[in-house]
Amino acid sequence: MEQPQSLRSLFQSAKESKSLLESRGDTNTAAYRDDVNASVAQFQECQRQISILSLFSSNETLDDVSSGDIQYMTLEYHLAELVQRGPSADRESVLQRALEQYEKFLTRLDEYELLSKGDRKFFESYMANPLSFTLAPVNDAAARRDTKVRRFREEKELKQKLEYMARNETRVDNDSEATRNLYLAELQLYTHQTFQALDLLVQELSMLSAMRNAPVPEPSQPPRDDPRQRSNLGGSNYTDRLDPSISQLLGGGRGGPILNSKGRPTQPFTLLDRRSQLQQGVFRSGHNLPTMTIDEYLEEEHRRGNVLQGGEQSGIKPEVDEDDLDRADEETMKARAWDEYVEANPKGSGNTLNRG
Repeated sequence: MEQPQSLRSLFQSAKESKSLLESRGDTNTAAYRDDVNASVAQFQECQRQISILSLFSSNETLDDVSSGDIQYMTLEYHLAELVQRGPSADRESVLQRALEQYEKFLTRLDEYELLSKGDRKFFESYMANPLSFTLAPVNDAAARRDTKVRRFREEKELKQKLEYMARNETRVDNDSEATRNLYLAELQLYTHQTFQALDLLVQELSMLSAMRNAPVPEPSQPPRDDPRQRSNLGGSNYTDRLDPSISQLLGGGRGGPILNSKGRPTQPFTLLDRRSQLQQGVFRSGHNLPTMTIDEYLEEEHRRGNVLQGGEQSGIKPEVDEDDLDRADEETMKARAWDEYVEANPKGSGNTLNRG
């Protein structure tokens, strides 16, 4: 059936506006959202006209559809992609609308037996439980990686095939069979991309649902026994500085006024010559000076008992007193015994490893 020019021109205009939206970068502006809504309205008008003309029916086969009408089977696919680009105040409802359009697209292809054997299994899996659909198990990283690589190669081949067929536009326009093959190749590519989109959208819906149903954590309560509250350091006088100010150093680490509004002291204090004390602080050394000499330190350590005493201090054997005959005979016998041992056991006699 030959279609009115208005439907053909409206469909081409809608696809052109969608293509322009995909290349724009101002996706967060009001102008972009208005253009998305306008493009969606164009595709919806195409849907209305297609319904009035009854171009497709579940009782028909692909042979009953004219070559020029096959292109309108992609309408729901384009709508699903556009819906995801619209306002996302309620992201879950946006994703649900996109899933509905993808489902209509696949249902029509299934009615005309345009799904391959593998795609039909995916479609049956999705229709059985849409919210658990996946191309590969989520908890199997290796399987998901292999599936992703394989589908990337398949999509690349489909794009190359489509580009090759659309290269000669004049031949496509004048040859009904070439036009038909071109639109069928386009449907194959969009079907492949639809299942990938379903996999991602279902995962996103699952995460949004988990976040929505997650328990709200109770607000954290400050500790009851907070030292800053007891000393009023959590108020206007509280600071994150690790080093105290000069006033706190002079006041012994205490902060706040010394006297209240009635002149009564609020904390113990000592009257000092503040100017001379500040001068001493300015001209003092930047590091801690020693308070005792090394000899004083050793003497203090000896007094505390921290120095080990006793034993052989110098490592040199004491000399034997020549007047002590018994001691001299004992040392002489030790020396003779050692000489006899060395003479009976020459050096290296105990090493038997290298002997033949």
